[in-house]
Amino acid sequence: MDYAAIKLEISDDVAVITLNRPDKMNALNSQMRAEITHAIKDAQTRSRVIVLTGAGPAFCSGQDLGDGGNAANLDLARVLRDEYVPMLNAMYDCPVPVISAVNGPAVGAGANLALGADVVIATESSYFMQAFSNIGLIPDAGGTWFLPRQIGLAKAMGAALFADKIPARKAADWGMIYEAIPDDGFDAYWRTRAAHLAQGPTETYLYIKQALRASQGNSLNDQLDLEAKLQGKCGRTRDFREGVMAFLEKRKPQFEGR
Repeated sequence: MDYAAIKLEISDDVAVITLNRPDKMNALNSQMRAEITHAIKDAQTRSRVIVLTGAGPAFCSGQDLGDGGNAANLDLARVLRDEYVPMLNAMYDCPVPVISAVNGPAVGAGANLALGADVVIATESSYFMQAFSNIGLIPDAGGTWFLPRQIGLAKAMGAALFADKIPARKAADWGMIYEAIPDDGFDAYWRTRAAHLAQGPTETYLYIKQALRASQGNSLNDQLDLEAKLQGKCGRTRDFREGVMAFLEKRKPQFEGR
């Protein structure tokens, strides 16, 4: 597939998907959503980690309200079901780790696209904003699911009702994102983080994602049963054997991934 609204680059087992409409602050239109969905599905078969970032000064300003004509006449339910759901599911179901490298403002659906990744790393100058109520909408693109789980109901409610800008440092303190990093050297930093995951035990990372996500709805005993099941799978992998041997031999493990 030829991409026009994004760029996909794969090198050393790291796939970088760059939202590439800088003149529109990387606002999400139909084409971009389709391309992101396709790129994630493509990249997960050819890499061991996927990074989502933005071109220019913004990560993503949210839905392109000029896409498809008059925004007030859009069938929002259809757009969400037919275009956002496949994109978010592609990210959520991805068998390799997904990092959002947030290089600037992440607003509306753009904020929630970022928060849908497994790990979110942002520049200190970035901010996250649930801007929906400013135009008479509720948070979408998974925002009503991600936010209460990440920062609790009280903070999620305030963020949604007031549509405040939440600086990256505060977002990290709240537990909304993993890290807020100085702008200088940000690109090199997230590339180092991505390279670390690309050299890790890829199958184990999948089981980590499954276990942590399941804990949200499991009882303690259900979760303990799941841990035993998934740990049993890990124990039968070559990566586990390699990790033990490397530990005993006091060397860096050479994980082969899937």
